[in-house]
Amino acid sequence: MQKYSFIFITFTAISLQSCAQTWNLKNIQNQVENTVNTVAGGGSNALSNDDIIKGLKEALNVGTNNSTAKASVLDGFYKNDLIKIPFPPEANQVKTTVENLGLKPQVDKFVMTLNRAAEEAAKEAKPVFVNAITSMTIQDGLGILNGGDKAATTYLQNKTAAELSAKFSPIVKRAIQKVELTKYWNPIITKYNKVPFVQKVNPDLDKYVTDKALEGLFKLVAEEETKIRKDPAARISEILKRVFGGHN
Repeated sequence: MQKYSFIFITFTAISLQSCAQTWNLKNIQNQVENTVNTVAGGGSNALSNDDIIKGLKEALNVGTNNSTAKASVLDGFYKNDLIKIPFPPEANQVKTTVENLGLKPQVDKFVMTLNRAAEEAAKEAKPVFVNAITSMTIQDGLGILNGGDKAATTYLQNKTAAELSAKFSPIVKRAIQKVELTKYWNPIITKYNKVPFVQKVNPDLDKYVTDKALEGLFKLVAEEETKIRKDPAARISEILKRVFGGHN
């Protein structure tokens, strides 16, 4: 009798062990399947390549829209220390000389008008930026998504700076004409050139304003990108929340 009891107990133990192993294997299989489904896009939080690219494009669109809106208002450049355009550095000797000759009010007016030209040009920058936000590869997208706070701005700047400069130049030229910048510059440079023995300096104002206007706009775009990456309140659409939600 004891012999049979021992056989029964042994058989029961082996059966339970076998069931436990089967249950564990089934558990592992379910976990693997769930992981594969999530990676393949089955998970509710999974991001497809299209989602990533769409989110990054939207982030750039939001950033450039907000930036051009800020820059194009009155004093958008002139009273923003981050992007205010100063007197051309290569002409600082001109500035010092004519201020000493009593033309400081004219110099101040010229600097203000420089910034007015950039503000005027920024009004037409939005479609230029929109056209510049072109398709990007998934490798570019992942690099931007996992990059630094300004990775998308740097990508946009590297890819489009030359094209934007070429497109922006005539916009700035029209803006300079509209605010009559040369009217404020000519008396300054004329006065300076009459000073004996000075080295003649006459910077290309069109190029200077174009470069500084673009530089300022990209600084504002970088600020907007940092907000989207770090501030959940700045993610104004569902796709921005999904793409940047896990990258604070």
